[in-house]
Amino acid sequence: MTAGLARLTDELGILYGGDYNPEQWDPAVWREDVALMQEAGVNLVTVGVFSWSREEPRPGEYDFAWLDEVLDLLHDAGIAVDLATPVASPPPWLGHQHPESLPTTADGTVLSYGSRNQFCPSSDAYRDAAARIAEQVASRYSGHPAVRMWHAGNEYGQACFCDRCAERFRDWLRARYGTLDTLNEAWATTVWSQGYGDWAEILPPRVAPYHHNPSQELDFRRFGSDLLLDLYREQKAIVRRHDPDRPVTTNLMGFFGGIDPHGWRADLDVIADDAYPDPASPDAPADAALVNHLARGLGGGSSWLRMEQAASAVSWREHNLTKSPGRLRTEVLQALAHGCDGALFFQWRQARSGPERFHSAMLPVAGPGTAVHEGVRRLGAELRDLGEVVGQRVHSRVALLWDWPSWWAATQVALPTARLDPLATLQAWHRELWRLGVVADVVDARSDDVVLHGYNLVLAPALSVLDEPTAARLDAFVTGGGRLVWGPFGGVADDLAHLHLGRSPALLRHVLGVSAEEWVPLPDGGSTVVWSGSGSSSAAGEWRATATTLGERTRSDGADVIATYDDGPLDGCVAVARHEHGAGHAWYVGADLAGAGLDRVLRAALDDAGVPHGAQDPDVETVWRGRALVAINHADRPATLDLAAALVAGPADVRGVAALTDVRTGARHDLAPLPLAPHDVVVLAAR
Repeated sequence: MTAGLARLTDELGILYGGDYNPEQWDPAVWREDVALMQEAGVNLVTVGVFSWSREEPRPGEYDFAWLDEVLDLLHDAGIAVDLATPVASPPPWLGHQHPESLPTTADGTVLSYGSRNQFCPSSDAYRDAAARIAEQVASRYSGHPAVRMWHAGNEYGQACFCDRCAERFRDWLRARYGTLDTLNEAWATTVWSQGYGDWAEILPPRVAPYHHNPSQELDFRRFGSDLLLDLYREQKAIVRRHDPDRPVTTNLMGFFGGIDPHGWRADLDVIADDAYPDPASPDAPADAALVNHLARGLGGGSSWLRMEQAASAVSWREHNLTKSPGRLRTEVLQALAHGCDGALFFQWRQARSGPERFHSAMLPVAGPGTAVHEGVRRLGAELRDLGEVVGQRVHSRVALLWDWPSWWAATQVALPTARLDPLATLQAWHRELWRLGVVADVVDARSDDVVLHGYNLVLAPALSVLDEPTAARLDAFVTGGGRLVWGPFGGVADDLAHLHLGRSPALLRHVLGVSAEEWVPLPDGGSTVVWSGSGSSSAAGEWRATATTLGERTRSDGADVIATYDDGPLDGCVAVARHEHGAGHAWYVGADLAGAGLDRVLRAALDDAGVPHGAQDPDVETVWRGRALVAINHADRPATLDLAAALVAGPADVRGVAALTDVRTGARHDLAPLPLAPHDVVVLAAR
């Protein structure tokens, strides 16, 4: 993954550009586009994502003359191309001639063509047509000098419940379980008389009179992710036959529930992600950082690419706020701080027709003499001066564990509460870290490749599904001297959503030193949690907070009790505890704590793990990427950067420097406080 992106940045510098859809415009506009791209510093554009009907207007009839001209124009201008296989949006003729290629919803509705993504991932008609057009594109352009990367499909996320998907689901289950007896045992089909006597009886979880088997639902989610990955692999294999060298990727969508990207990362030559933070949300900077951390974590800490973002407003929210060029700059440089080596947009030229005509672009319909486009130009010029950070790794001492099966399982029906959203829990924990100035990696809880011992502190806010290998890794981490913080409703079930037997969390009771017998939804308004005055210094002293949504009827099995419930159904039960295990400590947080209470626990755990925190203005984000410090003022007011505190929180090899150098201006700054204007960003290097 690193090599594919590194080769591009070695040749082009920080990647800058976006989706380019010349098929929507007269050829006279193409030349204007290319000239304006050059002036804006664009060096990479994605071409052809939605051009299937232009490339193949009728089955087997191809028109590439226009694309030849576009690629030649871009190459002559020194602009590289990420060329797409245009299979995300089939042309109308496919759905018309092959209605079996259209997707079916869980309630049996067959969706029509006339939009985008209108295909069934299992359809042979779709797959054959997609393979043919990919073959045409790859064979024709594999040697074109403009093409520097390949873009297979786009934002994979389709789901279908048709009979063809049922057949493929059964094939997937045969490969997973081997026999019906094994499947029946795994799915516990003795419940509700659901035992299967023939593979043909097994269906996707379509609309039914009541709840589905949770094991069946989990496996269908896994199958759906694998099915889409198979589509991507087919496209990549076609490209590889013609171009064995240049990187192939597709664009992920952050915390999107339709696929598990952890299963995709080995097949992606570049980790590429789309992100559209909501300007209306006060938590947007923190939540954007979390998505960045996920992209970095998918690449094992290596550099990644922002494939799509908005230059100003999007068009698909109910109320689409614009963002200023200053806000755009902070978002892009924030991603750069978090390991991103390229900033691409949807799209270059704003559409004047179609469903996305009100989606912003690098070049608005109002033309180049606009605030948006002038901001795009300034940003392009600035990025050219920041090549020093390209390829450098982000310094982090904290890991946030995240797991798609846990997300899927904890959002099923018939749980103790439907109000405890795992993603919302993850975001809440990360927001507190972000306000404390702590950079965290989002890592796969299950991966053997994740080296937990490289972190001071590991947080598991929402790991409801826990298997024995993962529990063993966490045990070894704490035993070896690490610090673990375990969140509510954690470790309750195995990979098939079967509850673990015994007091919860059964696989980690000995590590946490506590155990629960029941999950207890809390009344509206929550319950009071009281700090008992014991424990580490930062958690000690009488103090009250509110627990909401869900708690656990928990006792201490040797842990130090830090906080207990003071009212409600859990009165007197353990809410927060700390346990020495081996050479390390494990923290138990059994409740969904509101902001101040969670802040208190995380501060104590950070102190326990020796991770600096809270030294900066809460609106000033500081990130060390290699030996470069990126500091961002996210506020609408002036702020101050404490350079001395930033050095303390940095990697070991920068802590002795006496001054930092502004990468863009060359100005040297001693360790005195540095003023930051509203929404300002500075990049300072320890040279």
